[in-house]
Amino acid sequence: MDLQQTAQLLANGIAVGSIIALAAVGLTLTYGILRLSNFAHGDFMTLGAYLTWLANTSGVNIWLALILGAIGTVGAMVLSEKLLWSPMRDRRATSTTLIIISIGLALFLRNGIIFIWGGGNQSYDLPVASAIDIFGVKVAFYRIVVVILAVLAIVGLHLLLQNTKIGKAMRAVADNVDLARVTGINVDRVVIWTWVIAGTLTALGGGMYGLITAVRPNMGWFLILPMFASVILGGIGNPYGAIAGAFIIGIAQELLPYLSTALAESLNLPWLAIGNEYKLAVALLIMVLVLLVRPQGLFKGTL
Repeated sequence: MDLQQTAQLLANGIAVGSIIALAAVGLTLTYGILRLSNFAHGDFMTLGAYLTWLANTSGVNIWLALILGAIGTVGAMVLSEKLLWSPMRDRRATSTTLIIISIGLALFLRNGIIFIWGGGNQSYDLPVASAIDIFGVKVAFYRIVVVILAVLAIVGLHLLLQNTKIGKAMRAVADNVDLARVTGINVDRVVIWTWVIAGTLTALGGGMYGLITAVRPNMGWFLILPMFASVILGGIGNPYGAIAGAFIIGIAQELLPYLSTALAESLNLPWLAIGNEYKLAVALLIMVLVLLVRPQGLFKGTL
């Protein structure tokens, strides 16, 4: 086993985990507060990446493009709230109905993106940046940027949830929506803020994913399983658990195929090797194994 290669994959896993963490936090917030398992979440992430790409290739600085992409995604999420989710809550739609609607919304978004921008891969208009040597490990510059931005976003989320009025209101609604309403909390305002925060984090995750890979129509769909695995692994409804679960999933997806292949070669047992094409299965396997031991996830599922 090559230690340098292992360190390289670990760095890649941290970058991927950072992106999954941002999207998973948005997913767990919408479930914890709205009780909505939103299968369109990955495609909103794709939308954020495409809006960022559109702004950047139109001459906008990449950092401003990320902000514009987030604003556009938040607008799309709030629109879906007004047109779909709010009427469905008023009709007391079942969770199964909401899941089916979210799958339909995901297909609508994905095919809308293909219709407008085509099915090919797109790239940001960015200069080529040299990799940075960190203790002998070559790490791509934009992967480091992704991790730093993700950490800043997570810290900002923590401060918002713990120290602001809207953050405390969101935690109260997540605990008991009826009690929160009786105590005078504007639940409708909390719902909108939930979409704003979820949309911002999800769009940033999509835009940042475009920094380390191509922008393509199915990018969010391929990440929906790791997102849900992270949410369930960390405890449904707990944003901090989702972050921890995302890093576990991201690192495992990068490391396990390589480590299993090295082990299979050393033991001369080729069936032990896990190919890179099974990365998504790794996320599902980890989730299942943890839930067999701790069904509620690693952490308590509340804000």
